Amino acid sequence: MTETAPKKPMREERQPARPDVEEVAPGVLRIQLPISLPGLGHVNCYAMEDRRGVTLVDPGLPGPKTRRVLASRLRSAGLSIDRVHTVVVTHSHPDHFGQVNRFRKAGAEIVTHHSFRTFLDPEAEADDEDLDTVVDGDPHQAAADGAVGGAGTHRCVHDLGPINPSYDPALGPFSPVTPWGGRPYELPLRRRLRYRAMRFAAGRIMAVPQPTTRVGDADVLTMGDREWVAVHTPGHTADHLCLWDPNGGVMISGDHVLPTITPHISGLTRDPDPLARFFDSLDRMTDFDGVNTVLPAHGMAFDDLPGRARAISEHHEQRLQSLREAGSRLGPATVADYMRELFSQRSWGPMAESETYAHLQFLRFRNEAEINHRDEELRFAMKG
Repeated sequence: MTETAPKKPMREERQPARPDVEEVAPGVLRIQLPISLPGLGHVNCYAMEDRRGVTLVDPGLPGPKTRRVLASRLRSAGLSIDRVHTVVVTHSHPDHFGQVNRFRKAGAEIVTHHSFRTFLDPEAEADDEDLDTVVDGDPHQAAADGAVGGAGTHRCVHDLGPINPSYDPALGPFSPVTPWGGRPYELPLRRRLRYRAMRFAAGRIMAVPQPTTRVGDADVLTMGDREWVAVHTPGHTADHLCLWDPNGGVMISGDHVLPTITPHISGLTRDPDPLARFFDSLDRMTDFDGVNTVLPAHGMAFDDLPGRARAISEHHEQRLQSLREAGSRLGPATVADYMRELFSQRSWGPMAESETYAHLQFLRFRNEAEINHRDEELRFAMKG
């Protein structure tokens, strides 16, 4: 008799939205809004009441369904959606900013990072437990301020010139070619048709949000009658913000630090080395004293911010080591070749290819890898 292996428990971030509104920190209510994105079952919207009304953080996907659920759950907590005066968006993915324009039209202040900019890319997918990556509506987001500078533990700034001159970073995921050459990884026909329909629907219902206030690192925001500090944490996107309440010991971590999965790090950005930015942003999470509650954009609250940040860093360090080992076997190889070594087959696709490229670039900037051949597709070779 063949024994069946026990099924893995569903990760927190994949679980369906809970119907109850919960106070997860003093004065901070968590409203889980349903989403149907690969790897994700809900997004956490945080609500804080003050004398003027309500501030929301990340109000969910666009569309009337989300609006109805949000209004109903606010009402169950004794709050009115019509009293929302401020919306803070942690970063430029649709499950975080989708409702913004409705609130802006009603007169609400919309707060984002200075570099907030969006692209819609329904083609990205992560449906694999082994990938452990947030798709979050738009993982190939190519938004950025374009700056590479800034000191950090992993930052190593080089100008190695254009890798693929045909690639236009301003187009991001809409570019017909990739920075490493050739066309993006082609998904099976059924999935391509599905995403084409999703893109068409998204284009009809989702307008690009227009922030009214853009903030930078260390700027102070008032939410729920107390002060929060904006913490710029680029990596998952160039415009990602965490929100830190030093008096209450609360960190709203967005998608930067999640309890059981890791955010996608895309190679389709203006920044040539996004993984270095992510490592530096994770390092910052170990410097905050007195954090007793971490409120992520997906999953449940947790308390060990530095420990979880280090675990995510180690996850990516392991991927880098896997690439080094694969390179010793493969010799000069394409991004797609390395992707097949790094991810299981059911995860192969544009997102896995993009993340592989980001990791190869990290090694290249540190003189551990080089471009061995420039042809239709680049071939990366490990040194040493």
